[in-house]
Amino acid sequence: MHLSKKCSAFKVVLGALVLVALLQMIYLSFLSKLHGKQQRYRYSELFGTSGKKNANPEKNSRKERLRYSLSTGGIFDPTGQYRVYKNLIKSDFSTNQKPGADANSHFLALATHTSINNLHHLNSLVERWQNPLSVAIFAHGQDVKFATALVYALTIFCPQIQALVDFHLVCHSGQMASFPEQDREHFTGLEDCAAVFARLETHRDKYQNYAIGGNGNVSYPNNLLRNVARGGTEANYILVIDIDMAPSAELHQQFLALVMRREPATDEVFVLPAFEIRHVRKMPATKSELVQLYQVGEVRPFYEELCPRCQAPTNYSQWVNRHSQGLGPLDVAYTLSWVDPWEPFYIGHRTVPLYDENFRQYGFNRISQACELHVAGYRFSVLNAAFVVHKGFKVQGEFHSRKDEENRRNRLLFRSFKEGLKTKYPSSPRRC
Repeated sequence: MHLSKKCSAFKVVLGALVLVALLQMIYLSFLSKLHGKQQRYRYSELFGTSGKKNANPEKNSRKERLRYSLSTGGIFDPTGQYRVYKNLIKSDFSTNQKPGADANSHFLALATHTSINNLHHLNSLVERWQNPLSVAIFAHGQDVKFATALVYALTIFCPQIQALVDFHLVCHSGQMASFPEQDREHFTGLEDCAAVFARLETHRDKYQNYAIGGNGNVSYPNNLLRNVARGGTEANYILVIDIDMAPSAELHQQFLALVMRREPATDEVFVLPAFEIRHVRKMPATKSELVQLYQVGEVRPFYEELCPRCQAPTNYSQWVNRHSQGLGPLDVAYTLSWVDPWEPFYIGHRTVPLYDENFRQYGFNRISQACELHVAGYRFSVLNAAFVVHKGFKVQGEFHSRKDEENRRNRLLFRSFKEGLKTKYPSSPRRC
């Protein structure tokens, strides 16, 4: 009798456990279906269908513009080694810009370049700049698909990027970008702007520096990318920087006010002293904030450890000491002549010479362009309160293994480049 009661109790407990397990399975199945439905909804939101009554016409329009950009197949660069999709996705600003519109709103644009593993820096850059921005992205292999999909998602979920950022894509000529309609894995879980940047963060350490493609044998065409980004804006003046840098706050308004007071000479570029900051520090917005960090060693001249001579001609001590004299509006602090191997960051008119696209990977890509400006007769006017800052200190050992080999190759290229300038500017007395 006692044993029978035990058996009955065991059956009751077992039945209860089975019931709980069954309810859990039903619940999990419900959640799975709900999640799938949400993902299908998100996916249809991204790609919309013209047959839906409530389809978002703005998103559909953006989708069709992207589809058209990709259908062109891009264009080849002069060497035939790279395929360029200019204006892969245009910002609302560029799309709606009309001839005769307010020129002040597009007076100065920022142009930048990146591989897909550094595109996450765009978030803080847009937050700081808040004006027209042209971005050239280099992608290789499977990253061409990833880049196309994530750029599209950025323009759907991030209103400020949608409003201000023009995207251009560069890949090898043997590769082609395609419309990401079937690449659902790239969109899973994307529900807002933060989620898109979180997905980009997963790619941030994929490559070390310019070492792309597993064994680092894929050439990053930095100067081609700079030219593509420059050519992607109609602004009168352009500032070209790397995507992991940020300009001082309110530069757009301050520079516009400067030019309204003082018309630039045709042979003048405006230098922004370049610094680098420890990763843990917040990017300074003003010169006062920057000088405070500079004085305690949390900010230092750009490339101070790797190539101090590359930025030394900026004359950092003179620039920093002018702070004690008080600052009025943005203006020219002093003017310099170029000396080898200075590679300043500057605001220049859209007509300044392009970067030489033969330079790729590490070494001499920006110096060559500064050298040409010098031979072409330009002067370098250093602004008193504007600057650019690189995120993190540049240190030895951070670069990929082929850096020195690339530097040697580009040094030889630079020698022939300088000889070519003698032919290009035969009447110039300047040499570099």
